[in-house]
Amino acid sequence: MARKGNCMDEKEQLGRPDPNRRDFLRTMGSTTAAAVVSGCATARSGNQKTVEDAPTIEGAIPITLRINGKDRNLRIDPRATLLDCIRETVALTGTKKGCDHGQCGACTVHVNGRRMNSCLSLALLHDGAEITTIEGLGTPDALHPMQAAFLAHDGYQCGYCTSGQIMSAVALLKEPCGPTDADVKELMSGNICRCGAYQKIVAAIQHVRKRA
Repeated sequence: MARKGNCMDEKEQLGRPDPNRRDFLRTMGSTTAAAVVSGCATARSGNQKTVEDAPTIEGAIPITLRINGKDRNLRIDPRATLLDCIRETVALTGTKKGCDHGQCGACTVHVNGRRMNSCLSLALLHDGAEITTIEGLGTPDALHPMQAAFLAHDGYQCGYCTSGQIMSAVALLKEPCGPTDADVKELMSGNICRCGAYQKIVAAIQHVRKRA
């Protein structure tokens, strides 16, 4: 009993009441909200940084990539993949990063006329190479026939894999491929559509092949 009295005396001397659950939650809620607002402000200010503000990459090497008919003189990390170089350095974001292991085909580009999973190859290996991304196939006013066919046949749903599908389909036009849908499916097997739009993708490709 004496110990309880001592505790009460100490609280009275400190001049504050017992903390309760409501006060605790109110305090924690205010703290969390302040942290979220601060984080959003930091992210917003970070998004306003320009390329010139980016830190110099230690060990960067000079490289020239000819992308969509335009020479890009770059300094890149020698460990950078072609995919990351295209998306992060050149800012052509039509080429998508899906699995990053060469299994889904979302990152497909053309290198010297042949399709390639850009996530599996280092950018420095393609110094001087002719690279085509989805942005180099056509424009909204002048679509590539394959792009137009994908639109006409609804060869997409979420659209994330579509750029890789189209790049592979365009390359397929120049590759040995039998006439049947099964032949097309075999040559397109490296491109995964998680939405399952395969039937319409094949229809779009066959449409272009028949009119080629």
